[in-house]
Amino acid sequence: MLRALLLLAVAMLAAGSARADDLEVCRDRQADPVPRQAACEKLIAAGEVKGKDLGTAFWVRGNALLTKRDTDKAIAAFEASLAADPDNVPALVSRGFAHEGKGDDELAMADYNRVLQKFPNAPVALNNRGTIYLRKGALQSALDDFNAAVRSNPKMYLARTNRARVLTVNRDFDGALADFAEAEKIDPAAPQVHGYRCSTHAAMKRFAEALADCNSVLEKQPKNQFILAARAETYLAKGDLDAALKDFNFILSLNPNNLRAHAGRGELFERKRDLAQARADYRSASFALTPFDNFEGMMARQKARDRLAVLTSQTASAGGARRVALIIGNGAYTNVPALDNPPRDAALVAAALRDVGFQTVSLSKDLTRDKFFETLQAFAREAEKADWAVVYYAGHGLEIGGVNYLVPVDARLAVDKDAESQMVALEQVIAAVGGARKLRLVMLDACRDNPFEKNMQRTIALKLVDKGFSNIEPGAGFMVVYAAKHGETALDGDGVNSPFATALAREIRAPKIEMRKLFDIVRDDVWTASKHQQQPFTYGSPPGREDFYFVAEK
Repeated sequence: MLRALLLLAVAMLAAGSARADDLEVCRDRQADPVPRQAACEKLIAAGEVKGKDLGTAFWVRGNALLTKRDTDKAIAAFEASLAADPDNVPALVSRGFAHEGKGDDELAMADYNRVLQKFPNAPVALNNRGTIYLRKGALQSALDDFNAAVRSNPKMYLARTNRARVLTVNRDFDGALADFAEAEKIDPAAPQVHGYRCSTHAAMKRFAEALADCNSVLEKQPKNQFILAARAETYLAKGDLDAALKDFNFILSLNPNNLRAHAGRGELFERKRDLAQARADYRSASFALTPFDNFEGMMARQKARDRLAVLTSQTASAGGARRVALIIGNGAYTNVPALDNPPRDAALVAAALRDVGFQTVSLSKDLTRDKFFETLQAFAREAEKADWAVVYYAGHGLEIGGVNYLVPVDARLAVDKDAESQMVALEQVIAAVGGARKLRLVMLDACRDNPFEKNMQRTIALKLVDKGFSNIEPGAGFMVVYAAKHGETALDGDGVNSPFATALAREIRAPKIEMRKLFDIVRDDVWTASKHQQQPFTYGSPPGREDFYFVAEK
């Protein structure tokens, strides 16, 4: 008995010592992140720390989740941190940053304001709040925050760099260059100075210096899309259209969904008087479904929208009543299991639209990435001449980081973050119908199982098709119809066609059913046919002052 008690005492002392070591590592802000997180996780699991120490442990967990872009779980960890330690300022700042990542700027602003109520000169909160003002276009408020952050911490690299961005927009070039010089002293290796200063020099028409800045980064990072865009815009400002086009095209070969490259290339084609291509690129940059744009993206998107409005007004009176459709069925996937139904579903829907009198119905099957984008661009030109533009897509689909993607048949998602270069963002599909004068409709029969689960390396947190696409809010005059509600999976059904395609093809042919009611009927039909396992959902709506019928009369 005495031996057993001694062994128990030794074990308890060892456990206590281990927890003491874990506590020391978890508290240490200079510790390596991986062992620090492991130590903090042990403390959380043991359940024997409270207050500030528990708050620190959850804060470290939240930051680790943020690096994986698992934003929802990170926010939950920061909330647990604040529950343990309501005065944990780092947790408030981190939660604010996580809210920004989701596009919840108001919640982020509330967290930063809460920090600044306690510590009015907190430089990180000031800088982060300034970036929100910057994205909103509130330049004076952003400048005030960046000024305060620099006063509080003159060595804060990000605050000086961000202030230089605002000063550039305000055309205070001397002030911007002075900030860049100080930021470069603080961190000579950081690429942001050269990337942002490239744009400042271009705005000053000091093109040689601008190109030197951009090239100094691209020598080490030749595929850095942000710097490539800055260089392309520099060439554009210089009037070297061929060099600009080469850079814009290279960016779009890396990431066909890059809005800044589309906006810049739209301006380039407008200068060349290729207005159809300019409008196509401007549309590709105009439609936003992602949580937020950075400042440069925001400016590029707004410029694209403004120019699109001007160029569209020049063609608005052309043509007569016309309905066109693009139908896509992707099933012959080369790197993941094939799908049998999508090509059949696409053929069924295409036949229904031809039967009800669509002037053009383009049926495409098994599109590779490049062919997918080419097909969308060709259809966009057709949509410009039409009153109705309709896209139906059947195949794999997924959502990553708030962006909905359609999956080409040659997609290879070895690493999850490659989605932007391998797949087609839903914004690009919406852009393809955007030129139609009245109805712009996208139908997605694409909520299927995650095809990349077995072989994909995970570096960020994903929401994939086993949980459906994410919610979106398209602009006025657009409808996006999902075959399955958010959080549900579309079914192939027991027959040769999916329940959604079957109901859609049947109801399209029915006379005198207004568009909004028609999709209510499709929803009910699918709900019944799937035995309450699948419920389609519609976002957006067509223009409110007009009724829309696939078949107007019997």
